[in-house]
Amino acid sequence: MTESRVTETETEADDPYLWLEEVSGEAALAWVAERNAETAAVLAADPGFAPLKARVREVLDASDRIPYTVRRGPHLYNFWRDAEHVRGVWRRTTLEQYRKDAPEWELLLDVDALAAAEDEKWVWDGARVRYPEHDRALVRLSRDGGDAVVVREFDLATRTFVEDGFRLPEAKTRIGWIDADTVFVGTDTGPGSLTDSGYPRQVRRWRRGTPVEQAETVYEADRADVSSWGHHDATPGYERDFVGRSLDFFRSETHLLRPDGTLVRLDVPEDAVAYAHRRHLVVTLKSPWLGQPTGALLAFDFDAFLDGDRSFEVLFTPDARTALAGHSWTRHHLVLETMRDVSTRIEVLTPADGGAWTREPLVGVPELSAVSVVDTDPDVSDEYFLDVSGFLQPSSLHRGVVGDTSEVLKQAPARFDATGLTVAQHFATSADGTRVPYFVIGPDHTATGPGPTLLYGYGGFEVSLTPYYASVSGRAWLERGGTYVIANIRGGGEYGPGWHQAALGAERPRAFEDFAAVAEDLVARGVTTPEMLGASGGSNGGLLMGAMLTRYPHLFGAIVAQVPLLDMTRFHKLLAGASWIAEYGDPDDAADLPHLRDLSPYHRLTADAVYPHVLLMTSTRDDRVHPGHARKTAARLRELGHPVLFHENTGGGHAGAGDNEQAAHNSALVHTFLWQRLGGDPAKE
Repeated sequence: MTESRVTETETEADDPYLWLEEVSGEAALAWVAERNAETAAVLAADPGFAPLKARVREVLDASDRIPYTVRRGPHLYNFWRDAEHVRGVWRRTTLEQYRKDAPEWELLLDVDALAAAEDEKWVWDGARVRYPEHDRALVRLSRDGGDAVVVREFDLATRTFVEDGFRLPEAKTRIGWIDADTVFVGTDTGPGSLTDSGYPRQVRRWRRGTPVEQAETVYEADRADVSSWGHHDATPGYERDFVGRSLDFFRSETHLLRPDGTLVRLDVPEDAVAYAHRRHLVVTLKSPWLGQPTGALLAFDFDAFLDGDRSFEVLFTPDARTALAGHSWTRHHLVLETMRDVSTRIEVLTPADGGAWTREPLVGVPELSAVSVVDTDPDVSDEYFLDVSGFLQPSSLHRGVVGDTSEVLKQAPARFDATGLTVAQHFATSADGTRVPYFVIGPDHTATGPGPTLLYGYGGFEVSLTPYYASVSGRAWLERGGTYVIANIRGGGEYGPGWHQAALGAERPRAFEDFAAVAEDLVARGVTTPEMLGASGGSNGGLLMGAMLTRYPHLFGAIVAQVPLLDMTRFHKLLAGASWIAEYGDPDDAADLPHLRDLSPYHRLTADAVYPHVLLMTSTRDDRVHPGHARKTAARLRELGHPVLFHENTGGGHAGAGDNEQAAHNSALVHTFLWQRLGGDPAKE
């Protein structure tokens, strides 16, 4: 049976605002400038805006924040921004120094100085330090926050870029070390080198001193795939090369690349996540396999698996309330993170030769806290670092060694006044009877009565929203008397892959129904009223906000959508959108287009509806979710006579902000808007 394809004219016929998709078009940018000025007149001119922005900036720039690190060999590496270092510095220290209140840091790269010297708005995008020598790094820098980066080799001894080293121009590059003079690289080398999604299609073995265009191609994905990748495992005794491709956002293939160039595919389901670690092949299931359920974690003997042996150890089995949150290796152990009703538990698993793995709780983990593993040292030791926090509990950083006691290395101070605030978890009942958990942080409403409330959600791509200490929201919202709510709706990963898969494609409205059910439950519990209830979300969460605006406008007094996805008939033609077809469906497939048009907030807008006030925010430099989504939706709302505010930051990429100044400005805009509309401010009238 032949798939029916949709023509371009079918999805563009009723769209008068295609010109706003011209990211840097003169007319489009002039329109943006007008909208920004209108928004500034309403929000930035508010008497409370400047003080709020200053208080948020104070949090972001605070010198007593925890400097989280990543261990590479003998050093702990950190990237740091503050008022003095707007674009940030890359630095490192030793554990001995890090234990001190004021460690001595070795400055590696000052991004502010680099930006000034090169007259470029560089934004740090990370670095890959070579193992096991730890003498060179591949530094990634973004122009004003976009996903595309330039790559430069960096000498960690001289703290300078290597003049004749590995260097690549701007592209959505993937690159990693093989040895001192060779890397695996995927980048834009001309026609045919990128997928339709704009990511690398080819994996090349690039040798120092040669043009990347002439590097040997060792693997190539299809144009319709999302991307390809290559990886060298340098673990002593287990040196191996792997290549693979992402068929879509959730399916992939991984191959062992033998020295003679032949490929051996790892025979696991396409939707599983599989990787090699020393003698193990570790597989996370997204669908049932070998008699094990969706969400299970399995371990095989790698060499035996290649020979056809399918015997395995079950490292984790989910149940209706418990899901795998993540796992990390130390030298001899596996640290397992699980969630039960979105609360974390951590165990240590130890492999045994020829026998069952043993497991025990990780000692020293505080009760009733949100705990996550932030770093381990799998190449050398059984060291681990844990971040421990809660909605009203500032972060503390713990270091330990498996089997030994742990120590508190760093403690962040409180950033907002939590006096009188409480935390509670409730469950709403969605339209189909599903129990949906959510967290409420705020005053005791049995005593105070309903008040201004902000409901946040995401609901996609198996992303879980877990408890954390939100300094900015605390200052900008909770301290003013607001209540903050996080909804753990379907589409996320809070209950494993099944929770995500329940809202895929044409089933996406299940996520919308879940969020609406939480909104209704908040009103029923007396936490708020529809007039005092706001909602916010970004990216895929921006699609969720568009759904609330067009499907459930009566439930909300205000909605904020940041870097949102809103035109579901053309998302696949804009920037990285083609990579999300597995999540939403294919607009070019006649079978999918009807449900996508029904999902599309841009197409659901009407003149006769009564919508809550809405703020749309995006970035000109967002090269992931096209700014045209927010621009066109704002234009259509204006055309239909509905109130809308729009703000487009010229930089910042998909994060919406490239430095703390931009981040503070954006936060102040959002919270000023919400307080005007929900907090009884006369300015909203």
